[in-house]
Amino acid sequence: MRLSITLQRFNPEQDATPHDEEVRLDVRRGSTVLDLLIRIKNEVDGSLALRYSCRSAICGSCAMSINGGEKLACRTSVRKELERHGRLRIAPLDHLPVIKDLVVDMRPFWGKIRDITPWLSTSMAVPIVRAETHNPGSTGSGYHNVDACIMCGACVAACTVQEVSPGFAGPAALAKVDRFLSDPREPEKLKRARLAVLQEANGMWDCTRCNYCVEVCPKDVQPMEAIIRLRRAALDRGLASTGGARHITGFVSIIEQQGRLNEAIMPLKVVGFDMSRFLRILPLGIRMLFKGKVPNPFAHRIPGLAQVRAIFRRARRPTRL
Repeated sequence: MRLSITLQRFNPEQDATPHDEEVRLDVRRGSTVLDLLIRIKNEVDGSLALRYSCRSAICGSCAMSINGGEKLACRTSVRKELERHGRLRIAPLDHLPVIKDLVVDMRPFWGKIRDITPWLSTSMAVPIVRAETHNPGSTGSGYHNVDACIMCGACVAACTVQEVSPGFAGPAALAKVDRFLSDPREPEKLKRARLAVLQEANGMWDCTRCNYCVEVCPKDVQPMEAIIRLRRAALDRGLASTGGARHITGFVSIIEQQGRLNEAIMPLKVVGFDMSRFLRILPLGIRMLFKGKVPNPFAHRIPGLAQVRAIFRRARRPTRL
């Protein structure tokens, strides 16, 4: 079958901006996108730049944008892409500087990984624990598959927060923090220090839970779930001073007290005692009042409030082993 392939090309020595280029090629049955790219480089245009190594979805080198989605070229079927999209457009990963054609500069990605200190501290780490208590697959001490990450960068390229806030730590780095939080060899003092750093801007609370990182991850690491675990761990340790943490604790508190969300009180729970921020949201409160978003404080309690509170009491009860 003769197929027209659209490649995004960019040569910094010749081009001011990236541009699309059409390539026509006979496609063999069962070909992967990486197979096509290697053939294009060998048979059509030797100047095409791309990265690849293992061809087995292990190294992560061939991550790129294929029909608008972040995928590994070595495991992406041409036939399935045509059946789903009716075309084949290949571009480099988003949110990373393009060196040439499909090759991106991974230094910003690796910088985010280094920023979270991706190793155990030799000065603070406790001795290696017994194998049966350090088994990643055991209940309560598992790493939740975050160790399967191959550092391909697909999750960062798909991240919607990364698009508007380049300083965001990113899904891969935050998932790596969750891995060390689950490691019994690291002392509680250092785990708390890790979480305290992530309370700041561009940390765990900046994630919007769009779920794109989970969708594109080729190894089912589920970075967003790791970020949620980090948030829970921070709240369990009393790290609840940021706006994101106050949003969660405030939401839970309102539901427990009133049995439903009170949209008038919710912003106050997030703002806290910051008068300048309160004055900024005051016009919003007035508009909510006129739109009927503010519940009547003198109205009767909703039915079933006692049952809602009973659920909260049951959830707080210690689990018996």
